[in-house]
Amino acid sequence: MGSHLRNRGRRLRRCPRAASTAHTFTDQGFAVKQLTELLERNAAWAAAVEAQQPGFFEKLARLQAPKYLWIGCADSRVPANEITGLLPGEIFVHRNIANVVVHTDLNCLSVIQFAVDVLKVEHIMVVGHYGCGGVHAALHNRRLGLVDNWIRHVQDVRDKHLPVLEKLTLVGDQENRLCELNALEQVVHVCETSIVQDAWARGQKLVVHAWIYGLVDGRVRDLGLAASSPEEVASGYREALARLGAA
Repeated sequence: MGSHLRNRGRRLRRCPRAASTAHTFTDQGFAVKQLTELLERNAAWAAAVEAQQPGFFEKLARLQAPKYLWIGCADSRVPANEITGLLPGEIFVHRNIANVVVHTDLNCLSVIQFAVDVLKVEHIMVVGHYGCGGVHAALHNRRLGLVDNWIRHVQDVRDKHLPVLEKLTLVGDQENRLCELNALEQVVHVCETSIVQDAWARGQKLVVHAWIYGLVDGRVRDLGLAASSPEEVASGYREALARLGAA
């Protein structure tokens, strides 16, 4: 009797494992199909580009010389190349949640340093976007997990401009305004880096811009802050805030 129960128990324990394996095989097959579609789309895209510009990829492989650095949100709906109509090699890109620039983020600082010192980009655009999930979470104290620690930087922007945000009666208007204010603040952070300060000190041509992208219409808008020297940062920031009614 004891042996029979033990054998029956082994059979019962095996059943879920077998079902789980079958389920895994199904998931893997679906995933392979999805990835195959991506590879096929890539092949079609590469062929189309090569047909329009013969030798494009061979030339691109030898050198990249972008004039622009795009610092934007990681949101999948905000792709830098497609939005600006630029081809590979024409824009250098760094993306993270809510397009934040923090002086302790070596990843972001390394991108800025390489773009400015090595690639010699002429423009850095910090590009926020309306409908940003990170900004929404920061405004409403939404808990999302580990990313909460990152979003804390956006909450600092919220707290700094809280009187301005509280004047807006509609939640949607508050979110949109915080998206704009966050982009402006991050431009100031970029300008405060030793990388940009040193570039300006040696006379390098470099302008830092604040932009905002609209998901509902696909348009990029200039927030009115463009700094090409240390002196222009503070004045440009104040003027941009005034245009938003946040001065």
